[in-house]
Amino acid sequence: MQSLIDRLRPGAVRTVRVTGFDGADVLVQLVGAEGEEAEIGRIPRHEASMRRTEHPSELFEVGQEIDAEEIGRWREGRLHLSARACEIPALRSFLLSLEEGQVVAGTVSEVPDFGVFVHVDGEPDGLCTGFIRVPDLTWGWIVHPREVVEAGQRITAEVIIAETRSGQVTLSLKALQEDPLIRFADQVGRVLTKPIIKIVSFGVFVQLAPDIVGFLPLSELTDEPAETPDQLVHEGQLITVRVDEVDLQRHRVRLGSAGEAGRT
Repeated sequence: MQSLIDRLRPGAVRTVRVTGFDGADVLVQLVGAEGEEAEIGRIPRHEASMRRTEHPSELFEVGQEIDAEEIGRWREGRLHLSARACEIPALRSFLLSLEEGQVVAGTVSEVPDFGVFVHVDGEPDGLCTGFIRVPDLTWGWIVHPREVVEAGQRITAEVIIAETRSGQVTLSLKALQEDPLIRFADQVGRVLTKPIIKIVSFGVFVQLAPDIVGFLPLSELTDEPAETPDQLVHEGQLITVRVDEVDLQRHRVRLGSAGEAGRT
């Protein structure tokens, strides 16, 4: 079974002729074959353009020939295509020049709470192609991306995937940083007194080191099923815990109780 990242990799480009519309979808026919041999395809509305329109008839007219990227086959077996993936040739060429694992440089454009937009060096003028998701910014625990970068800052990042259909390249700052758990793996069995940084219904997160957070489940805090973590401890409180497991594959630290629930 293909992973999501594989399904988003660029497909073959096909030249098609618009034959009509089915609701908000564009019906097309592959150019080069006629009559019964001509393969029929469909461009879903969300794959018609990167521009916002009420209906794809604002963009295309019957008989018009366009290039579209092959994205698969669904339901009736018809070829499904993406016109937006070929809408800006310079953008498509730029994205196709990037490879997974490649290191690129760029300038931070915006820093909203859900990630970071980046102007990647070499991208077409007037576009912003790079995006870094919050989990790909740092190994450490952060509340907002501005704790890591700011607008106008020059950065170096690793390419996760370049998507022609979204017109975007997903980047990672974290991929260029050493996983701090590698150096922490020998701490299993140690008892530490550290601050609680977040409380959830099923346990608490504890700041063990600058870039390392461990999780202590509710069952380690109390034996009473009616009690919740916020009835027992509070954020910022010091708590004594034991490092039970350092899972490098899942990048997580499991903690166990090591005495009193905590102290101020």
